[in-house]
Amino acid sequence: MGMSEVIDLGEYGAAFRTDPHPVYARLRARGPVHRVRLPSPDAHHETWLIVGYEEARAALTDPRLSKDGRKIGVTFLDEELIGKYLLVADPPQHTRLRSLVSRAFTMRRVEELRPRIQRITDDLLDAMLPQGRADLVESLAYPLPLTVICELLGVPELDRTEFRKISGEAVAPTSAESEYDAFVRLAEYLTGLIEDKRCAGPSGDLLGDLIRTTAEDGDRLSPEELRGMAFVLLIAGHETTVNLITSGVYALLTHPGQLADLRADMSLIDGAIEETLRWEGPVENGTFRYAAEPLEIGGTHIARGDAVMVGLTAADRDAARYPAPDRFDLHRDTRGHLAFGHGIHYCLGAPLARLEGRTAIRTLLERAPELALDGPTGEWLPGMLMRGMRSLPVRW
Repeated sequence: MGMSEVIDLGEYGAAFRTDPHPVYARLRARGPVHRVRLPSPDAHHETWLIVGYEEARAALTDPRLSKDGRKIGVTFLDEELIGKYLLVADPPQHTRLRSLVSRAFTMRRVEELRPRIQRITDDLLDAMLPQGRADLVESLAYPLPLTVICELLGVPELDRTEFRKISGEAVAPTSAESEYDAFVRLAEYLTGLIEDKRCAGPSGDLLGDLIRTTAEDGDRLSPEELRGMAFVLLIAGHETTVNLITSGVYALLTHPGQLADLRADMSLIDGAIEETLRWEGPVENGTFRYAAEPLEIGGTHIARGDAVMVGLTAADRDAARYPAPDRFDLHRDTRGHLAFGHGIHYCLGAPLARLEGRTAIRTLLERAPELALDGPTGEWLPGMLMRGMRSLPVRW
């Protein structure tokens, strides 16, 4: 497998979607960077894929790798329809956007959500546990973060079911047509929501605060920037956490020794969350970066304009960084994992995701002492952005 060879990931078929880790391990054994063709529905894309930990960590902070595709003449559907947002911006624009949202989305605000997150979790389990069995995604992993982020941003309850359908298609599209339709509908919905909030006056929710947030110099978010911010907070604020909760429960139920350790000492819950993030993180690959100038990564020459994808999942299973990386071990030192990224694009919602993951998994284990898998898992999500299962049947 030469370094100049284009590796067609689509040739690995459904097995690659179910378990990409052996493929990433084989690639890593041949080098940290490879030219790949992405599987359908992204089959027209060729990109450099970074699978080594050190190279991935360095790439995430390399200013020569731009998140703003327009610098090399590339624009994507989401940016065209939604507007500029954090994940497709470079400094100084990124710095400005992030500082404005950071004013409204503070650690204190996240911490204040703790009792509400516990209450939502308890209510969902009150409805789920009398049934004796359930799909964990449908009953807990999805509705918890969706309810939290919708309440936080001020999305009316009536809209949430519809929003769930649209957002799912936006991050893990089943076809190019459905992806386009999802972004059109999202753009229309968010435009209307922002306008409603602007007219209604102060609401106390995050989106209302963002509309009114002003920096010392009088700077504030434009309507397009507000829409982009609402988009990234809503989508990233729940799609990733669904996968964190689902993968965490799956990891524990398929590693009974680790589950027993956690049940015996629930103070290990933080270790379980961090090891889930490392072992099966909710974001498989970072969104595209583009070489704004020629550079070298891991001994591989990257030409100006080339797309680069940082393999977060692949990097976090690099044996050079984490010994016996395929073993799920909640006692492991997971410091430095890349599940939430690294550098200026480090996930703004990481504290909220961790809080929701801890609350959901701890409360579930406490209230369902006989929890077990109840048949095969559902399909894994399509595409190479998100890593998660569509369903997880459990009983207790």
